[in-house]
Amino acid sequence: MPSPFPGMDPYLEGDLWTTIHAQLGTEIARHLVPKLRPRYLALTTERFILDLPEDVAAETHNVRPNVIAVHSGAAVPATDRAAVANPPLQLATVFPTRVPHVNVEIRDTKNRRLVTAIEILSPTNKRGRGRREYLAKRRRLLFSNAHLMEIDLVRKGKRVPMQRPLPAAPYFVLLSRVESRPILDVWPIAFSDPLPPVPVPLLSGDADVQLDLQLALTNVYDLGGYDLLVDYTQAPDVPLPLDAAAWAEERLRAAGLRS
Repeated sequence: MPSPFPGMDPYLEGDLWTTIHAQLGTEIARHLVPKLRPRYLALTTERFILDLPEDVAAETHNVRPNVIAVHSGAAVPATDRAAVANPPLQLATVFPTRVPHVNVEIRDTKNRRLVTAIEILSPTNKRGRGRREYLAKRRRLLFSNAHLMEIDLVRKGKRVPMQRPLPAAPYFVLLSRVESRPILDVWPIAFSDPLPPVPVPLLSGDADVQLDLQLALTNVYDLGGYDLLVDYTQAPDVPLPLDAAAWAEERLRAAGLRS
């Protein structure tokens, strides 16, 4: 069963995104390889980002200790050891998780040099430490001789920095060609829009190849059986704006997924 949405499915932005992200990178590479041979290859790369949520409760309401423990070197009497109190609470601390990020590198087969980097953004590299790491990588790419494509299909987190604000849209594809920097090609994508076919630039003198982003996402959804995983009777993990929520409700009713 296909997704009930014509473009990006907003129900994929939540808990399922990590698997969608990994499979989308693989599908993009698979889609591009026949178009790139024999001069280029599309290779998936994986790195891990330590994700530490920054919105957790970390304050203690200004509790100040009124006892200072000083180690004097003297032995503690047995009576004092016996008086140690059991902890009144046991609470979980914030623990970082290793989140995989799969992206695509296009390299020439002769010298293996990076020609185009295709970065698929996730919430973990749009916030906190993960964002700082990604922006550092992004700066290196922008100062390199490689093209950079950024596919942003998640609404949570901060967008990449721009000299002027991006237009109001839930999703974006951004393309930084080496010869056009700092100007980027920008594809804003509405909820109701199919994902656009976008050009993937190569070395000077070689024509762009086309990436059918909607086909890649559709294949991931269909082959992965996500129609069996997504509960369309509930609200999505990442809430929709009111107008988009009403539109999504109509789509789901038309597809027979809402009564």
